[in-house]
Amino acid sequence: MNRLKEQGRFLRNVWLLTKSYWQSEERLKAYALLAVIIALTLAVVYVIVLINDWFNVFYEALQNYDTEKIFDELIHFSWLAALYIILMVYSFYLQQVLIINWRRWLTDRYIDEWLRNKTYYRLQVFGADTDNPDQRISEDVRLFVEMTLTFSIGILKAVCTFVSFVFVLYQISGPLDFTLLGHSFHIEGYMVWVALVYSALGTWVTHVAGKKLVGLNFVQQRYEADFRFSMMRMRENAESIAFYSGEGREGSVFKKRFTLLLDNFWKIIQKRKQLIWINSGYSQIAIIFPMVVAMPRYLAHQITLGGLMQVSNAFGKVQESLSYFVDMYASIAEWQAVVNRLTGFGLHMHEVKQEELQPDLQRSAAGGAITAEELEVNLPDGAMLIGNASFNLQRGQNVLIKGPSGSGKSTLLRVLAGIWPYVKGRLAMPEAQKTMFIPQRPYLPLGTLREALLYPGSLECSDAQLQAVLEECNIGYLADDLYVEADWSHVLSGGEQQRVAFARAMLYKPEWLFLDEATSALDEATEKAMYTLLAEKMPQTTVISIGHRSTLNSFHQAGLFLDKNLKALSFNYL
Repeated sequence: MNRLKEQGRFLRNVWLLTKSYWQSEERLKAYALLAVIIALTLAVVYVIVLINDWFNVFYEALQNYDTEKIFDELIHFSWLAALYIILMVYSFYLQQVLIINWRRWLTDRYIDEWLRNKTYYRLQVFGADTDNPDQRISEDVRLFVEMTLTFSIGILKAVCTFVSFVFVLYQISGPLDFTLLGHSFHIEGYMVWVALVYSALGTWVTHVAGKKLVGLNFVQQRYEADFRFSMMRMRENAESIAFYSGEGREGSVFKKRFTLLLDNFWKIIQKRKQLIWINSGYSQIAIIFPMVVAMPRYLAHQITLGGLMQVSNAFGKVQESLSYFVDMYASIAEWQAVVNRLTGFGLHMHEVKQEELQPDLQRSAAGGAITAEELEVNLPDGAMLIGNASFNLQRGQNVLIKGPSGSGKSTLLRVLAGIWPYVKGRLAMPEAQKTMFIPQRPYLPLGTLREALLYPGSLECSDAQLQAVLEECNIGYLADDLYVEADWSHVLSGGEQQRVAFARAMLYKPEWLFLDEATSALDEATEKAMYTLLAEKMPQTTVISIGHRSTLNSFHQAGLFLDKNLKALSFNYL
């Protein structure tokens, strides 16, 4: 009963993942492609039936040494074979077209859902059970689309083949008469029943041997993704690891994750080995089995050689259609694992969207000030970081946030940005489009330097404007690289990246600019030049900074001081 419930749940998940595309704006094109694919599949089955009829005629001609008939039938077969090849080629081609369209649409949908309302961030905060979203969107979507369409068409072909050949087999196999325990038995179309029993037995044995593959494939994909992620993480932090000479530690992590991967893969190999034993034995016996079963009628001169070959071929087609599950069991197990992962990913995205990011915080729009009342900021484990904090930051008054490490300075900026969930109280903030946050390590997207400067891309600027800003930020030597594509976070030094971030701020000119140790990689002279530039070029912008250097005091009129021991916040004029 539990197994039936599990299978029912799986089929429901498949339907939920599938219907979105087939009810989308592309449904007419999708259904048209599917209709043509189905028509081609049916035509293929029909040609296979014609080839089965050909077996009877051809082998009878061979038996009768009818040379003219033999050569006529060879020509006939050539036409049938050519038609079969054409149908198969175009069936494959159109299936790939449908797969591409479906995958593109579904990938776009998952990307949109992942990015909407900062779900990618929410999954990190709330979605502890979600691993490797990139793997789900890239690899699992591809596998789901390919396997779903392949299995659907495969099942259709199997059903059509079975329906077509079961009647053929019933007609040509004839009756079976035998006596058992003193009772006479007469079975019409006995080869049909033999094929049914043979296929049912093979399916049951395969299912028993391979049912654990679903769970093993599910785990394997996670281990593979974790291993790739650890390697990618080292690539992204190569310099830091090199400074620490951390190769040994990283190597142990790689080997540990790879060992988990291999151990699970070994279990998969063992299960697949069992399936190969079963499938190989099953398929090889199927070659000779119909001959053995039909041989008594042939030896009794009840059927000709052509009839025997036709019976054998028809039996093979019925058995093949009924054995679809046997042949595809390993792939079906992988398909189930893919469906489970995608369903889980979609469920986690839905769950985190239901979670209000700051449920205990009353946020409101503010005009010329940032106002906080009875603000309480906590860590994920519930420990208080800042308690009962109230402050009023007026526009035009630059504020420096100071405090010892771990006191909650950066976390306070996350609260103001609306992305830290563990907060209570009341907060009035300007509209999001009027603010800009620059972290210690600014984000530089993949692409051209021009795209990095204009990130997130909502501003139109001429090349001359960009070159002028680069000159003002003392990185004018990058002006010739505006259209060079690169991973700029690895090309530029930390100081250059921070100056690119200042250039970005000068282009967008927000009313409120939040800097989280945004000059930590700069020397004091360059830091002074950047803040002086902000004051001269952006006099209407209020700057809220986090920093430890005393040299920053001259660029701010007030300070917010965080006391780590008292978990308190105080406001003072500098």
